[in-house]
Amino acid sequence: MSPEPAEPPSPRETTTTTAVAQDEVVPLTPELLISQLLRGGVLLSLSLVTCGMVMTFFRHPDYFSSSDALQRLTSPDDAPHQLTDVFEGVMAVRGQSFVMAGLLVMITVPVLRVALSLGIFRAQKDRTFAAITTGVLALLLLAFLLGGVE
Repeated sequence: MSPEPAEPPSPRETTTTTAVAQDEVVPLTPELLISQLLRGGVLLSLSLVTCGMVMTFFRHPDYFSSSDALQRLTSPDDAPHQLTDVFEGVMAVRGQSFVMAGLLVMITVPVLRVALSLGIFRAQKDRTFAAITTGVLALLLLAFLLGGVE
């Protein structure tokens, strides 16, 4: 006497099992952390630039029709050049400052990625890659401190 074959699960049982499997928490791996940092940074940067452009063209609709007005907008003299100017402009809700803040975020994201990688390598006790990443981060920070635009 052979045992009877098992019945296939009902559709209700299948959906319950699938729902439980989909609710599982995915552990944060270093790759996921870095991916989330890069994705979040790009989205924040894109949001700031878009908001700045919308604010600028909403407040100055003549930029759509006047080439002289658009020339003033794109001249390098009117854009904020220092970090304090950008922060003051964001607090005053100026569109160009929001655009500049978005660009600064985009520049900062890769540096944050290197800093996050350094933390991950140190947590994994990988001295070789931690030393290399420390050197890269130091060079990036040194370039930011010494670099200047006239």
